[in-house]
Formats: sequence, C-alpha cells, structure tokens
Amino acid sequence: MTYNFTVSPDFNPNHLSGWFIFNTWLQKAIGEGIHLELFDDFDSQRRAIADNQFDLIYANPYDASLLVREKGFLPLVSPQNKSDEAIIAVRADCPAHVVEDLKPGLRISSTDDPDVNMMCMIMLEPCDLSAENTVLHRSDTYVIVAKNLIQGDADVGFFLEETYSELSNMIRSQLRPLVQSQIQVINHVLLVGPRLIHMRETMGNALMTMTQEEKGQGVLESLGFSGWETVSEEDTEFMIDLMDTLED
Repeated sequence: MTYNFTVSPDFNPNHLSGWFIFNTWLQKAIGEGIHLELFDDFDSQRRAIADNQFDLIYANPYDASLLVREKGFLPLVSPQNKSDEAIIAVRADCPAHVVEDLKPGLRISSTDDPDVNMMCMIMLEPCDLSAENTVLHRSDTYVIVAKNLIQGDADVGFFLEETYSELSNMIRSQLRPLVQSQIQVINHVLLVGPRLIHMRETMGNALMTMTQEEKGQGVLESLGFSGWETVSEEDTEFMIDLMDTLED
C-alpha cells in the first residue's frame, strides 16, 4: 500500500527539492511507500484534505485544528527551535516607523497563508485597521509580496518571518520590517492520519534519530532544519486553542 504525504504550501521554495529528498529518506526509514504531492495554494490542498486524500501532512498551525479535531490526525514532531512568527514589512524609504503611523485605505500585499494573515491583522489593531478599512491584494508567493512593496503597488506586506529572512540580500535591502510577532508557541507540525497511525512510533523514532547519521543530517539541511522535537497531543491542543482564541 502506498500512503500519501503533503506539505503546507507556505514552505520556502528554496526547499522544494528538500521535501522530495525527505520523502525518499522516510520511505527507506520505515519500509513503506509514500507518495509526496505538493500544492501551489491552500484552497486546492484543503479540498484534497477534505476528501481524505492524505495520510501524512506537514501542517501549518491554522490547518492543524481541522486535521486533529475533525480528521483524526495525531502529532509526530515539529522542527526544532522554529516557531511561526509573522512580519509586517514596508519599503525601506517608507515614512512609517510604527504601526500607529499607518492609515485607513492601507494597501496590503499578502499570500493566502492563513496563520500569517491572522497574526498580521492582529498587529494592525493598535492603529484601528481591519479588513473593513484596508485593501488586500493576494499574491501567490512571498517574493511577489516583496516585489509589490518595492514597486510601490502596496504599502505593507505580510510575511512569514522565516521566509522573509531567507529573501535575497538585494530584496531585503529595499524593505524594512515594521513589526514582528512574538508568540513563540505556534509552529508547523508533522501530523499522521488514521490509515498510517500504526506507524506512528516507528516514524517518530526514525525522525528523532536523524541527527545521529550523516545522511539524516543532510536531509535535514535540505529542509533548513536542525532537527525535530517531539510534540504531544496536549501541546497540539494548546496550540489549536490559542489559534482559535486569536482568530476570535
């Protein structure tokens, strides 16, 4: 039997090949066939998830709620020392230096990354900005978000902090972070679905020992990870509750 694996579309494009390398490594590590399917957008992936097409998902915090509470997925691991934080950035020459300098009618460029958009909109609340008095433009990638800022087609851009930090030096030199979230307990998590739960312990052991072998270290490096850390069901439920609170 071949199982199906997918990754939240907000991963850094520089790590695209890394996920295929990881999938090949994982198949050998657990002795099972796993097919990796990647999506360009969240809507397409969520339709596939709704159709129960996947058994293993590297999920963003926003989607973890559906997967755990409605689809019966259980947590395996999260990347070590990697929390999901969001950045609101402006063009380097923008006169605004704090969010309170921003005004109604603000033009926002963002991807369809749900947790990043939610955190950034919360950070705009001190200046009384909301979906009702701002203009939101969706872009396919964070690179396009940056391009929109640089070209003056947007006033602010919403970024996943990790992805912002991995933009080229040339791009970042033309931008300036205005504010960054400091939540620290929200992160992506690798979740295993009902059809693959019988391999949960085997996968967990394999993942947690990757740093002990040269090949495993190379695979982690291709993903931009230093290692994995175990995630309990209680930890995941706490994160989901926090996301629900922030969304409200």
